[in-house]
Amino acid sequence: MWKRLRAALARFAVRRAAACQRHAPQRAAAWLRLACSWTPGFGEPYVALVHLSRALQDRWGALATAQEATQRFPENPDAWMLLGDASQMVFRQREALGAYEQALALEERVDAAMAAGELYRRAGHHADAAARFARAYAAGGGPEALWQNAQALFAAGDHDAAEQTLTLWATLVPDGMEKLKEARAQLGKE
Repeated sequence: MWKRLRAALARFAVRRAAACQRHAPQRAAAWLRLACSWTPGFGEPYVALVHLSRALQDRWGALATAQEATQRFPENPDAWMLLGDASQMVFRQREALGAYEQALALEERVDAAMAAGELYRRAGHHADAAARFARAYAAGGGPEALWQNAQALFAAGDHDAAEQTLTLWATLVPDGMEKLKEARAQLGKE
């Protein structure tokens, strides 16, 4: 019963925040902080507060909210994804990567694998990026994950694996075989 009451109070606070967000954003933030303290599980209050904090140019507040979410709900991969996104807002790439990796440890997720792969690529770790893009494809990432994987493999110097990945990519996109030559040329340029 206590859990249901807390959930109802959190929903009420989120509705109040939504009602006053446009004309009184600071009051909306206060309502959302209250909702975060009441909520029995990770969900809308944390996500809404992070987004509102970012809109109010309080990126450090968004990061603090996301860190609190992972402390309260360490087994929730969505909380770790929120922390990764909030860490990127304040240009803490290493912490963001750690959060995405933690989300992947909890659950195979396309979004976590793609985000981790992109961070590895930016850091120049192309083999690690390729491994994450391959995980994204295995989790259901589709042709975009394959394309990113082929790029990372090519940058890592594994041209045979990049070619195999590109051929698989061509089987999944419309008119892929016709686009294959152009895609190979594009990989050579990047």
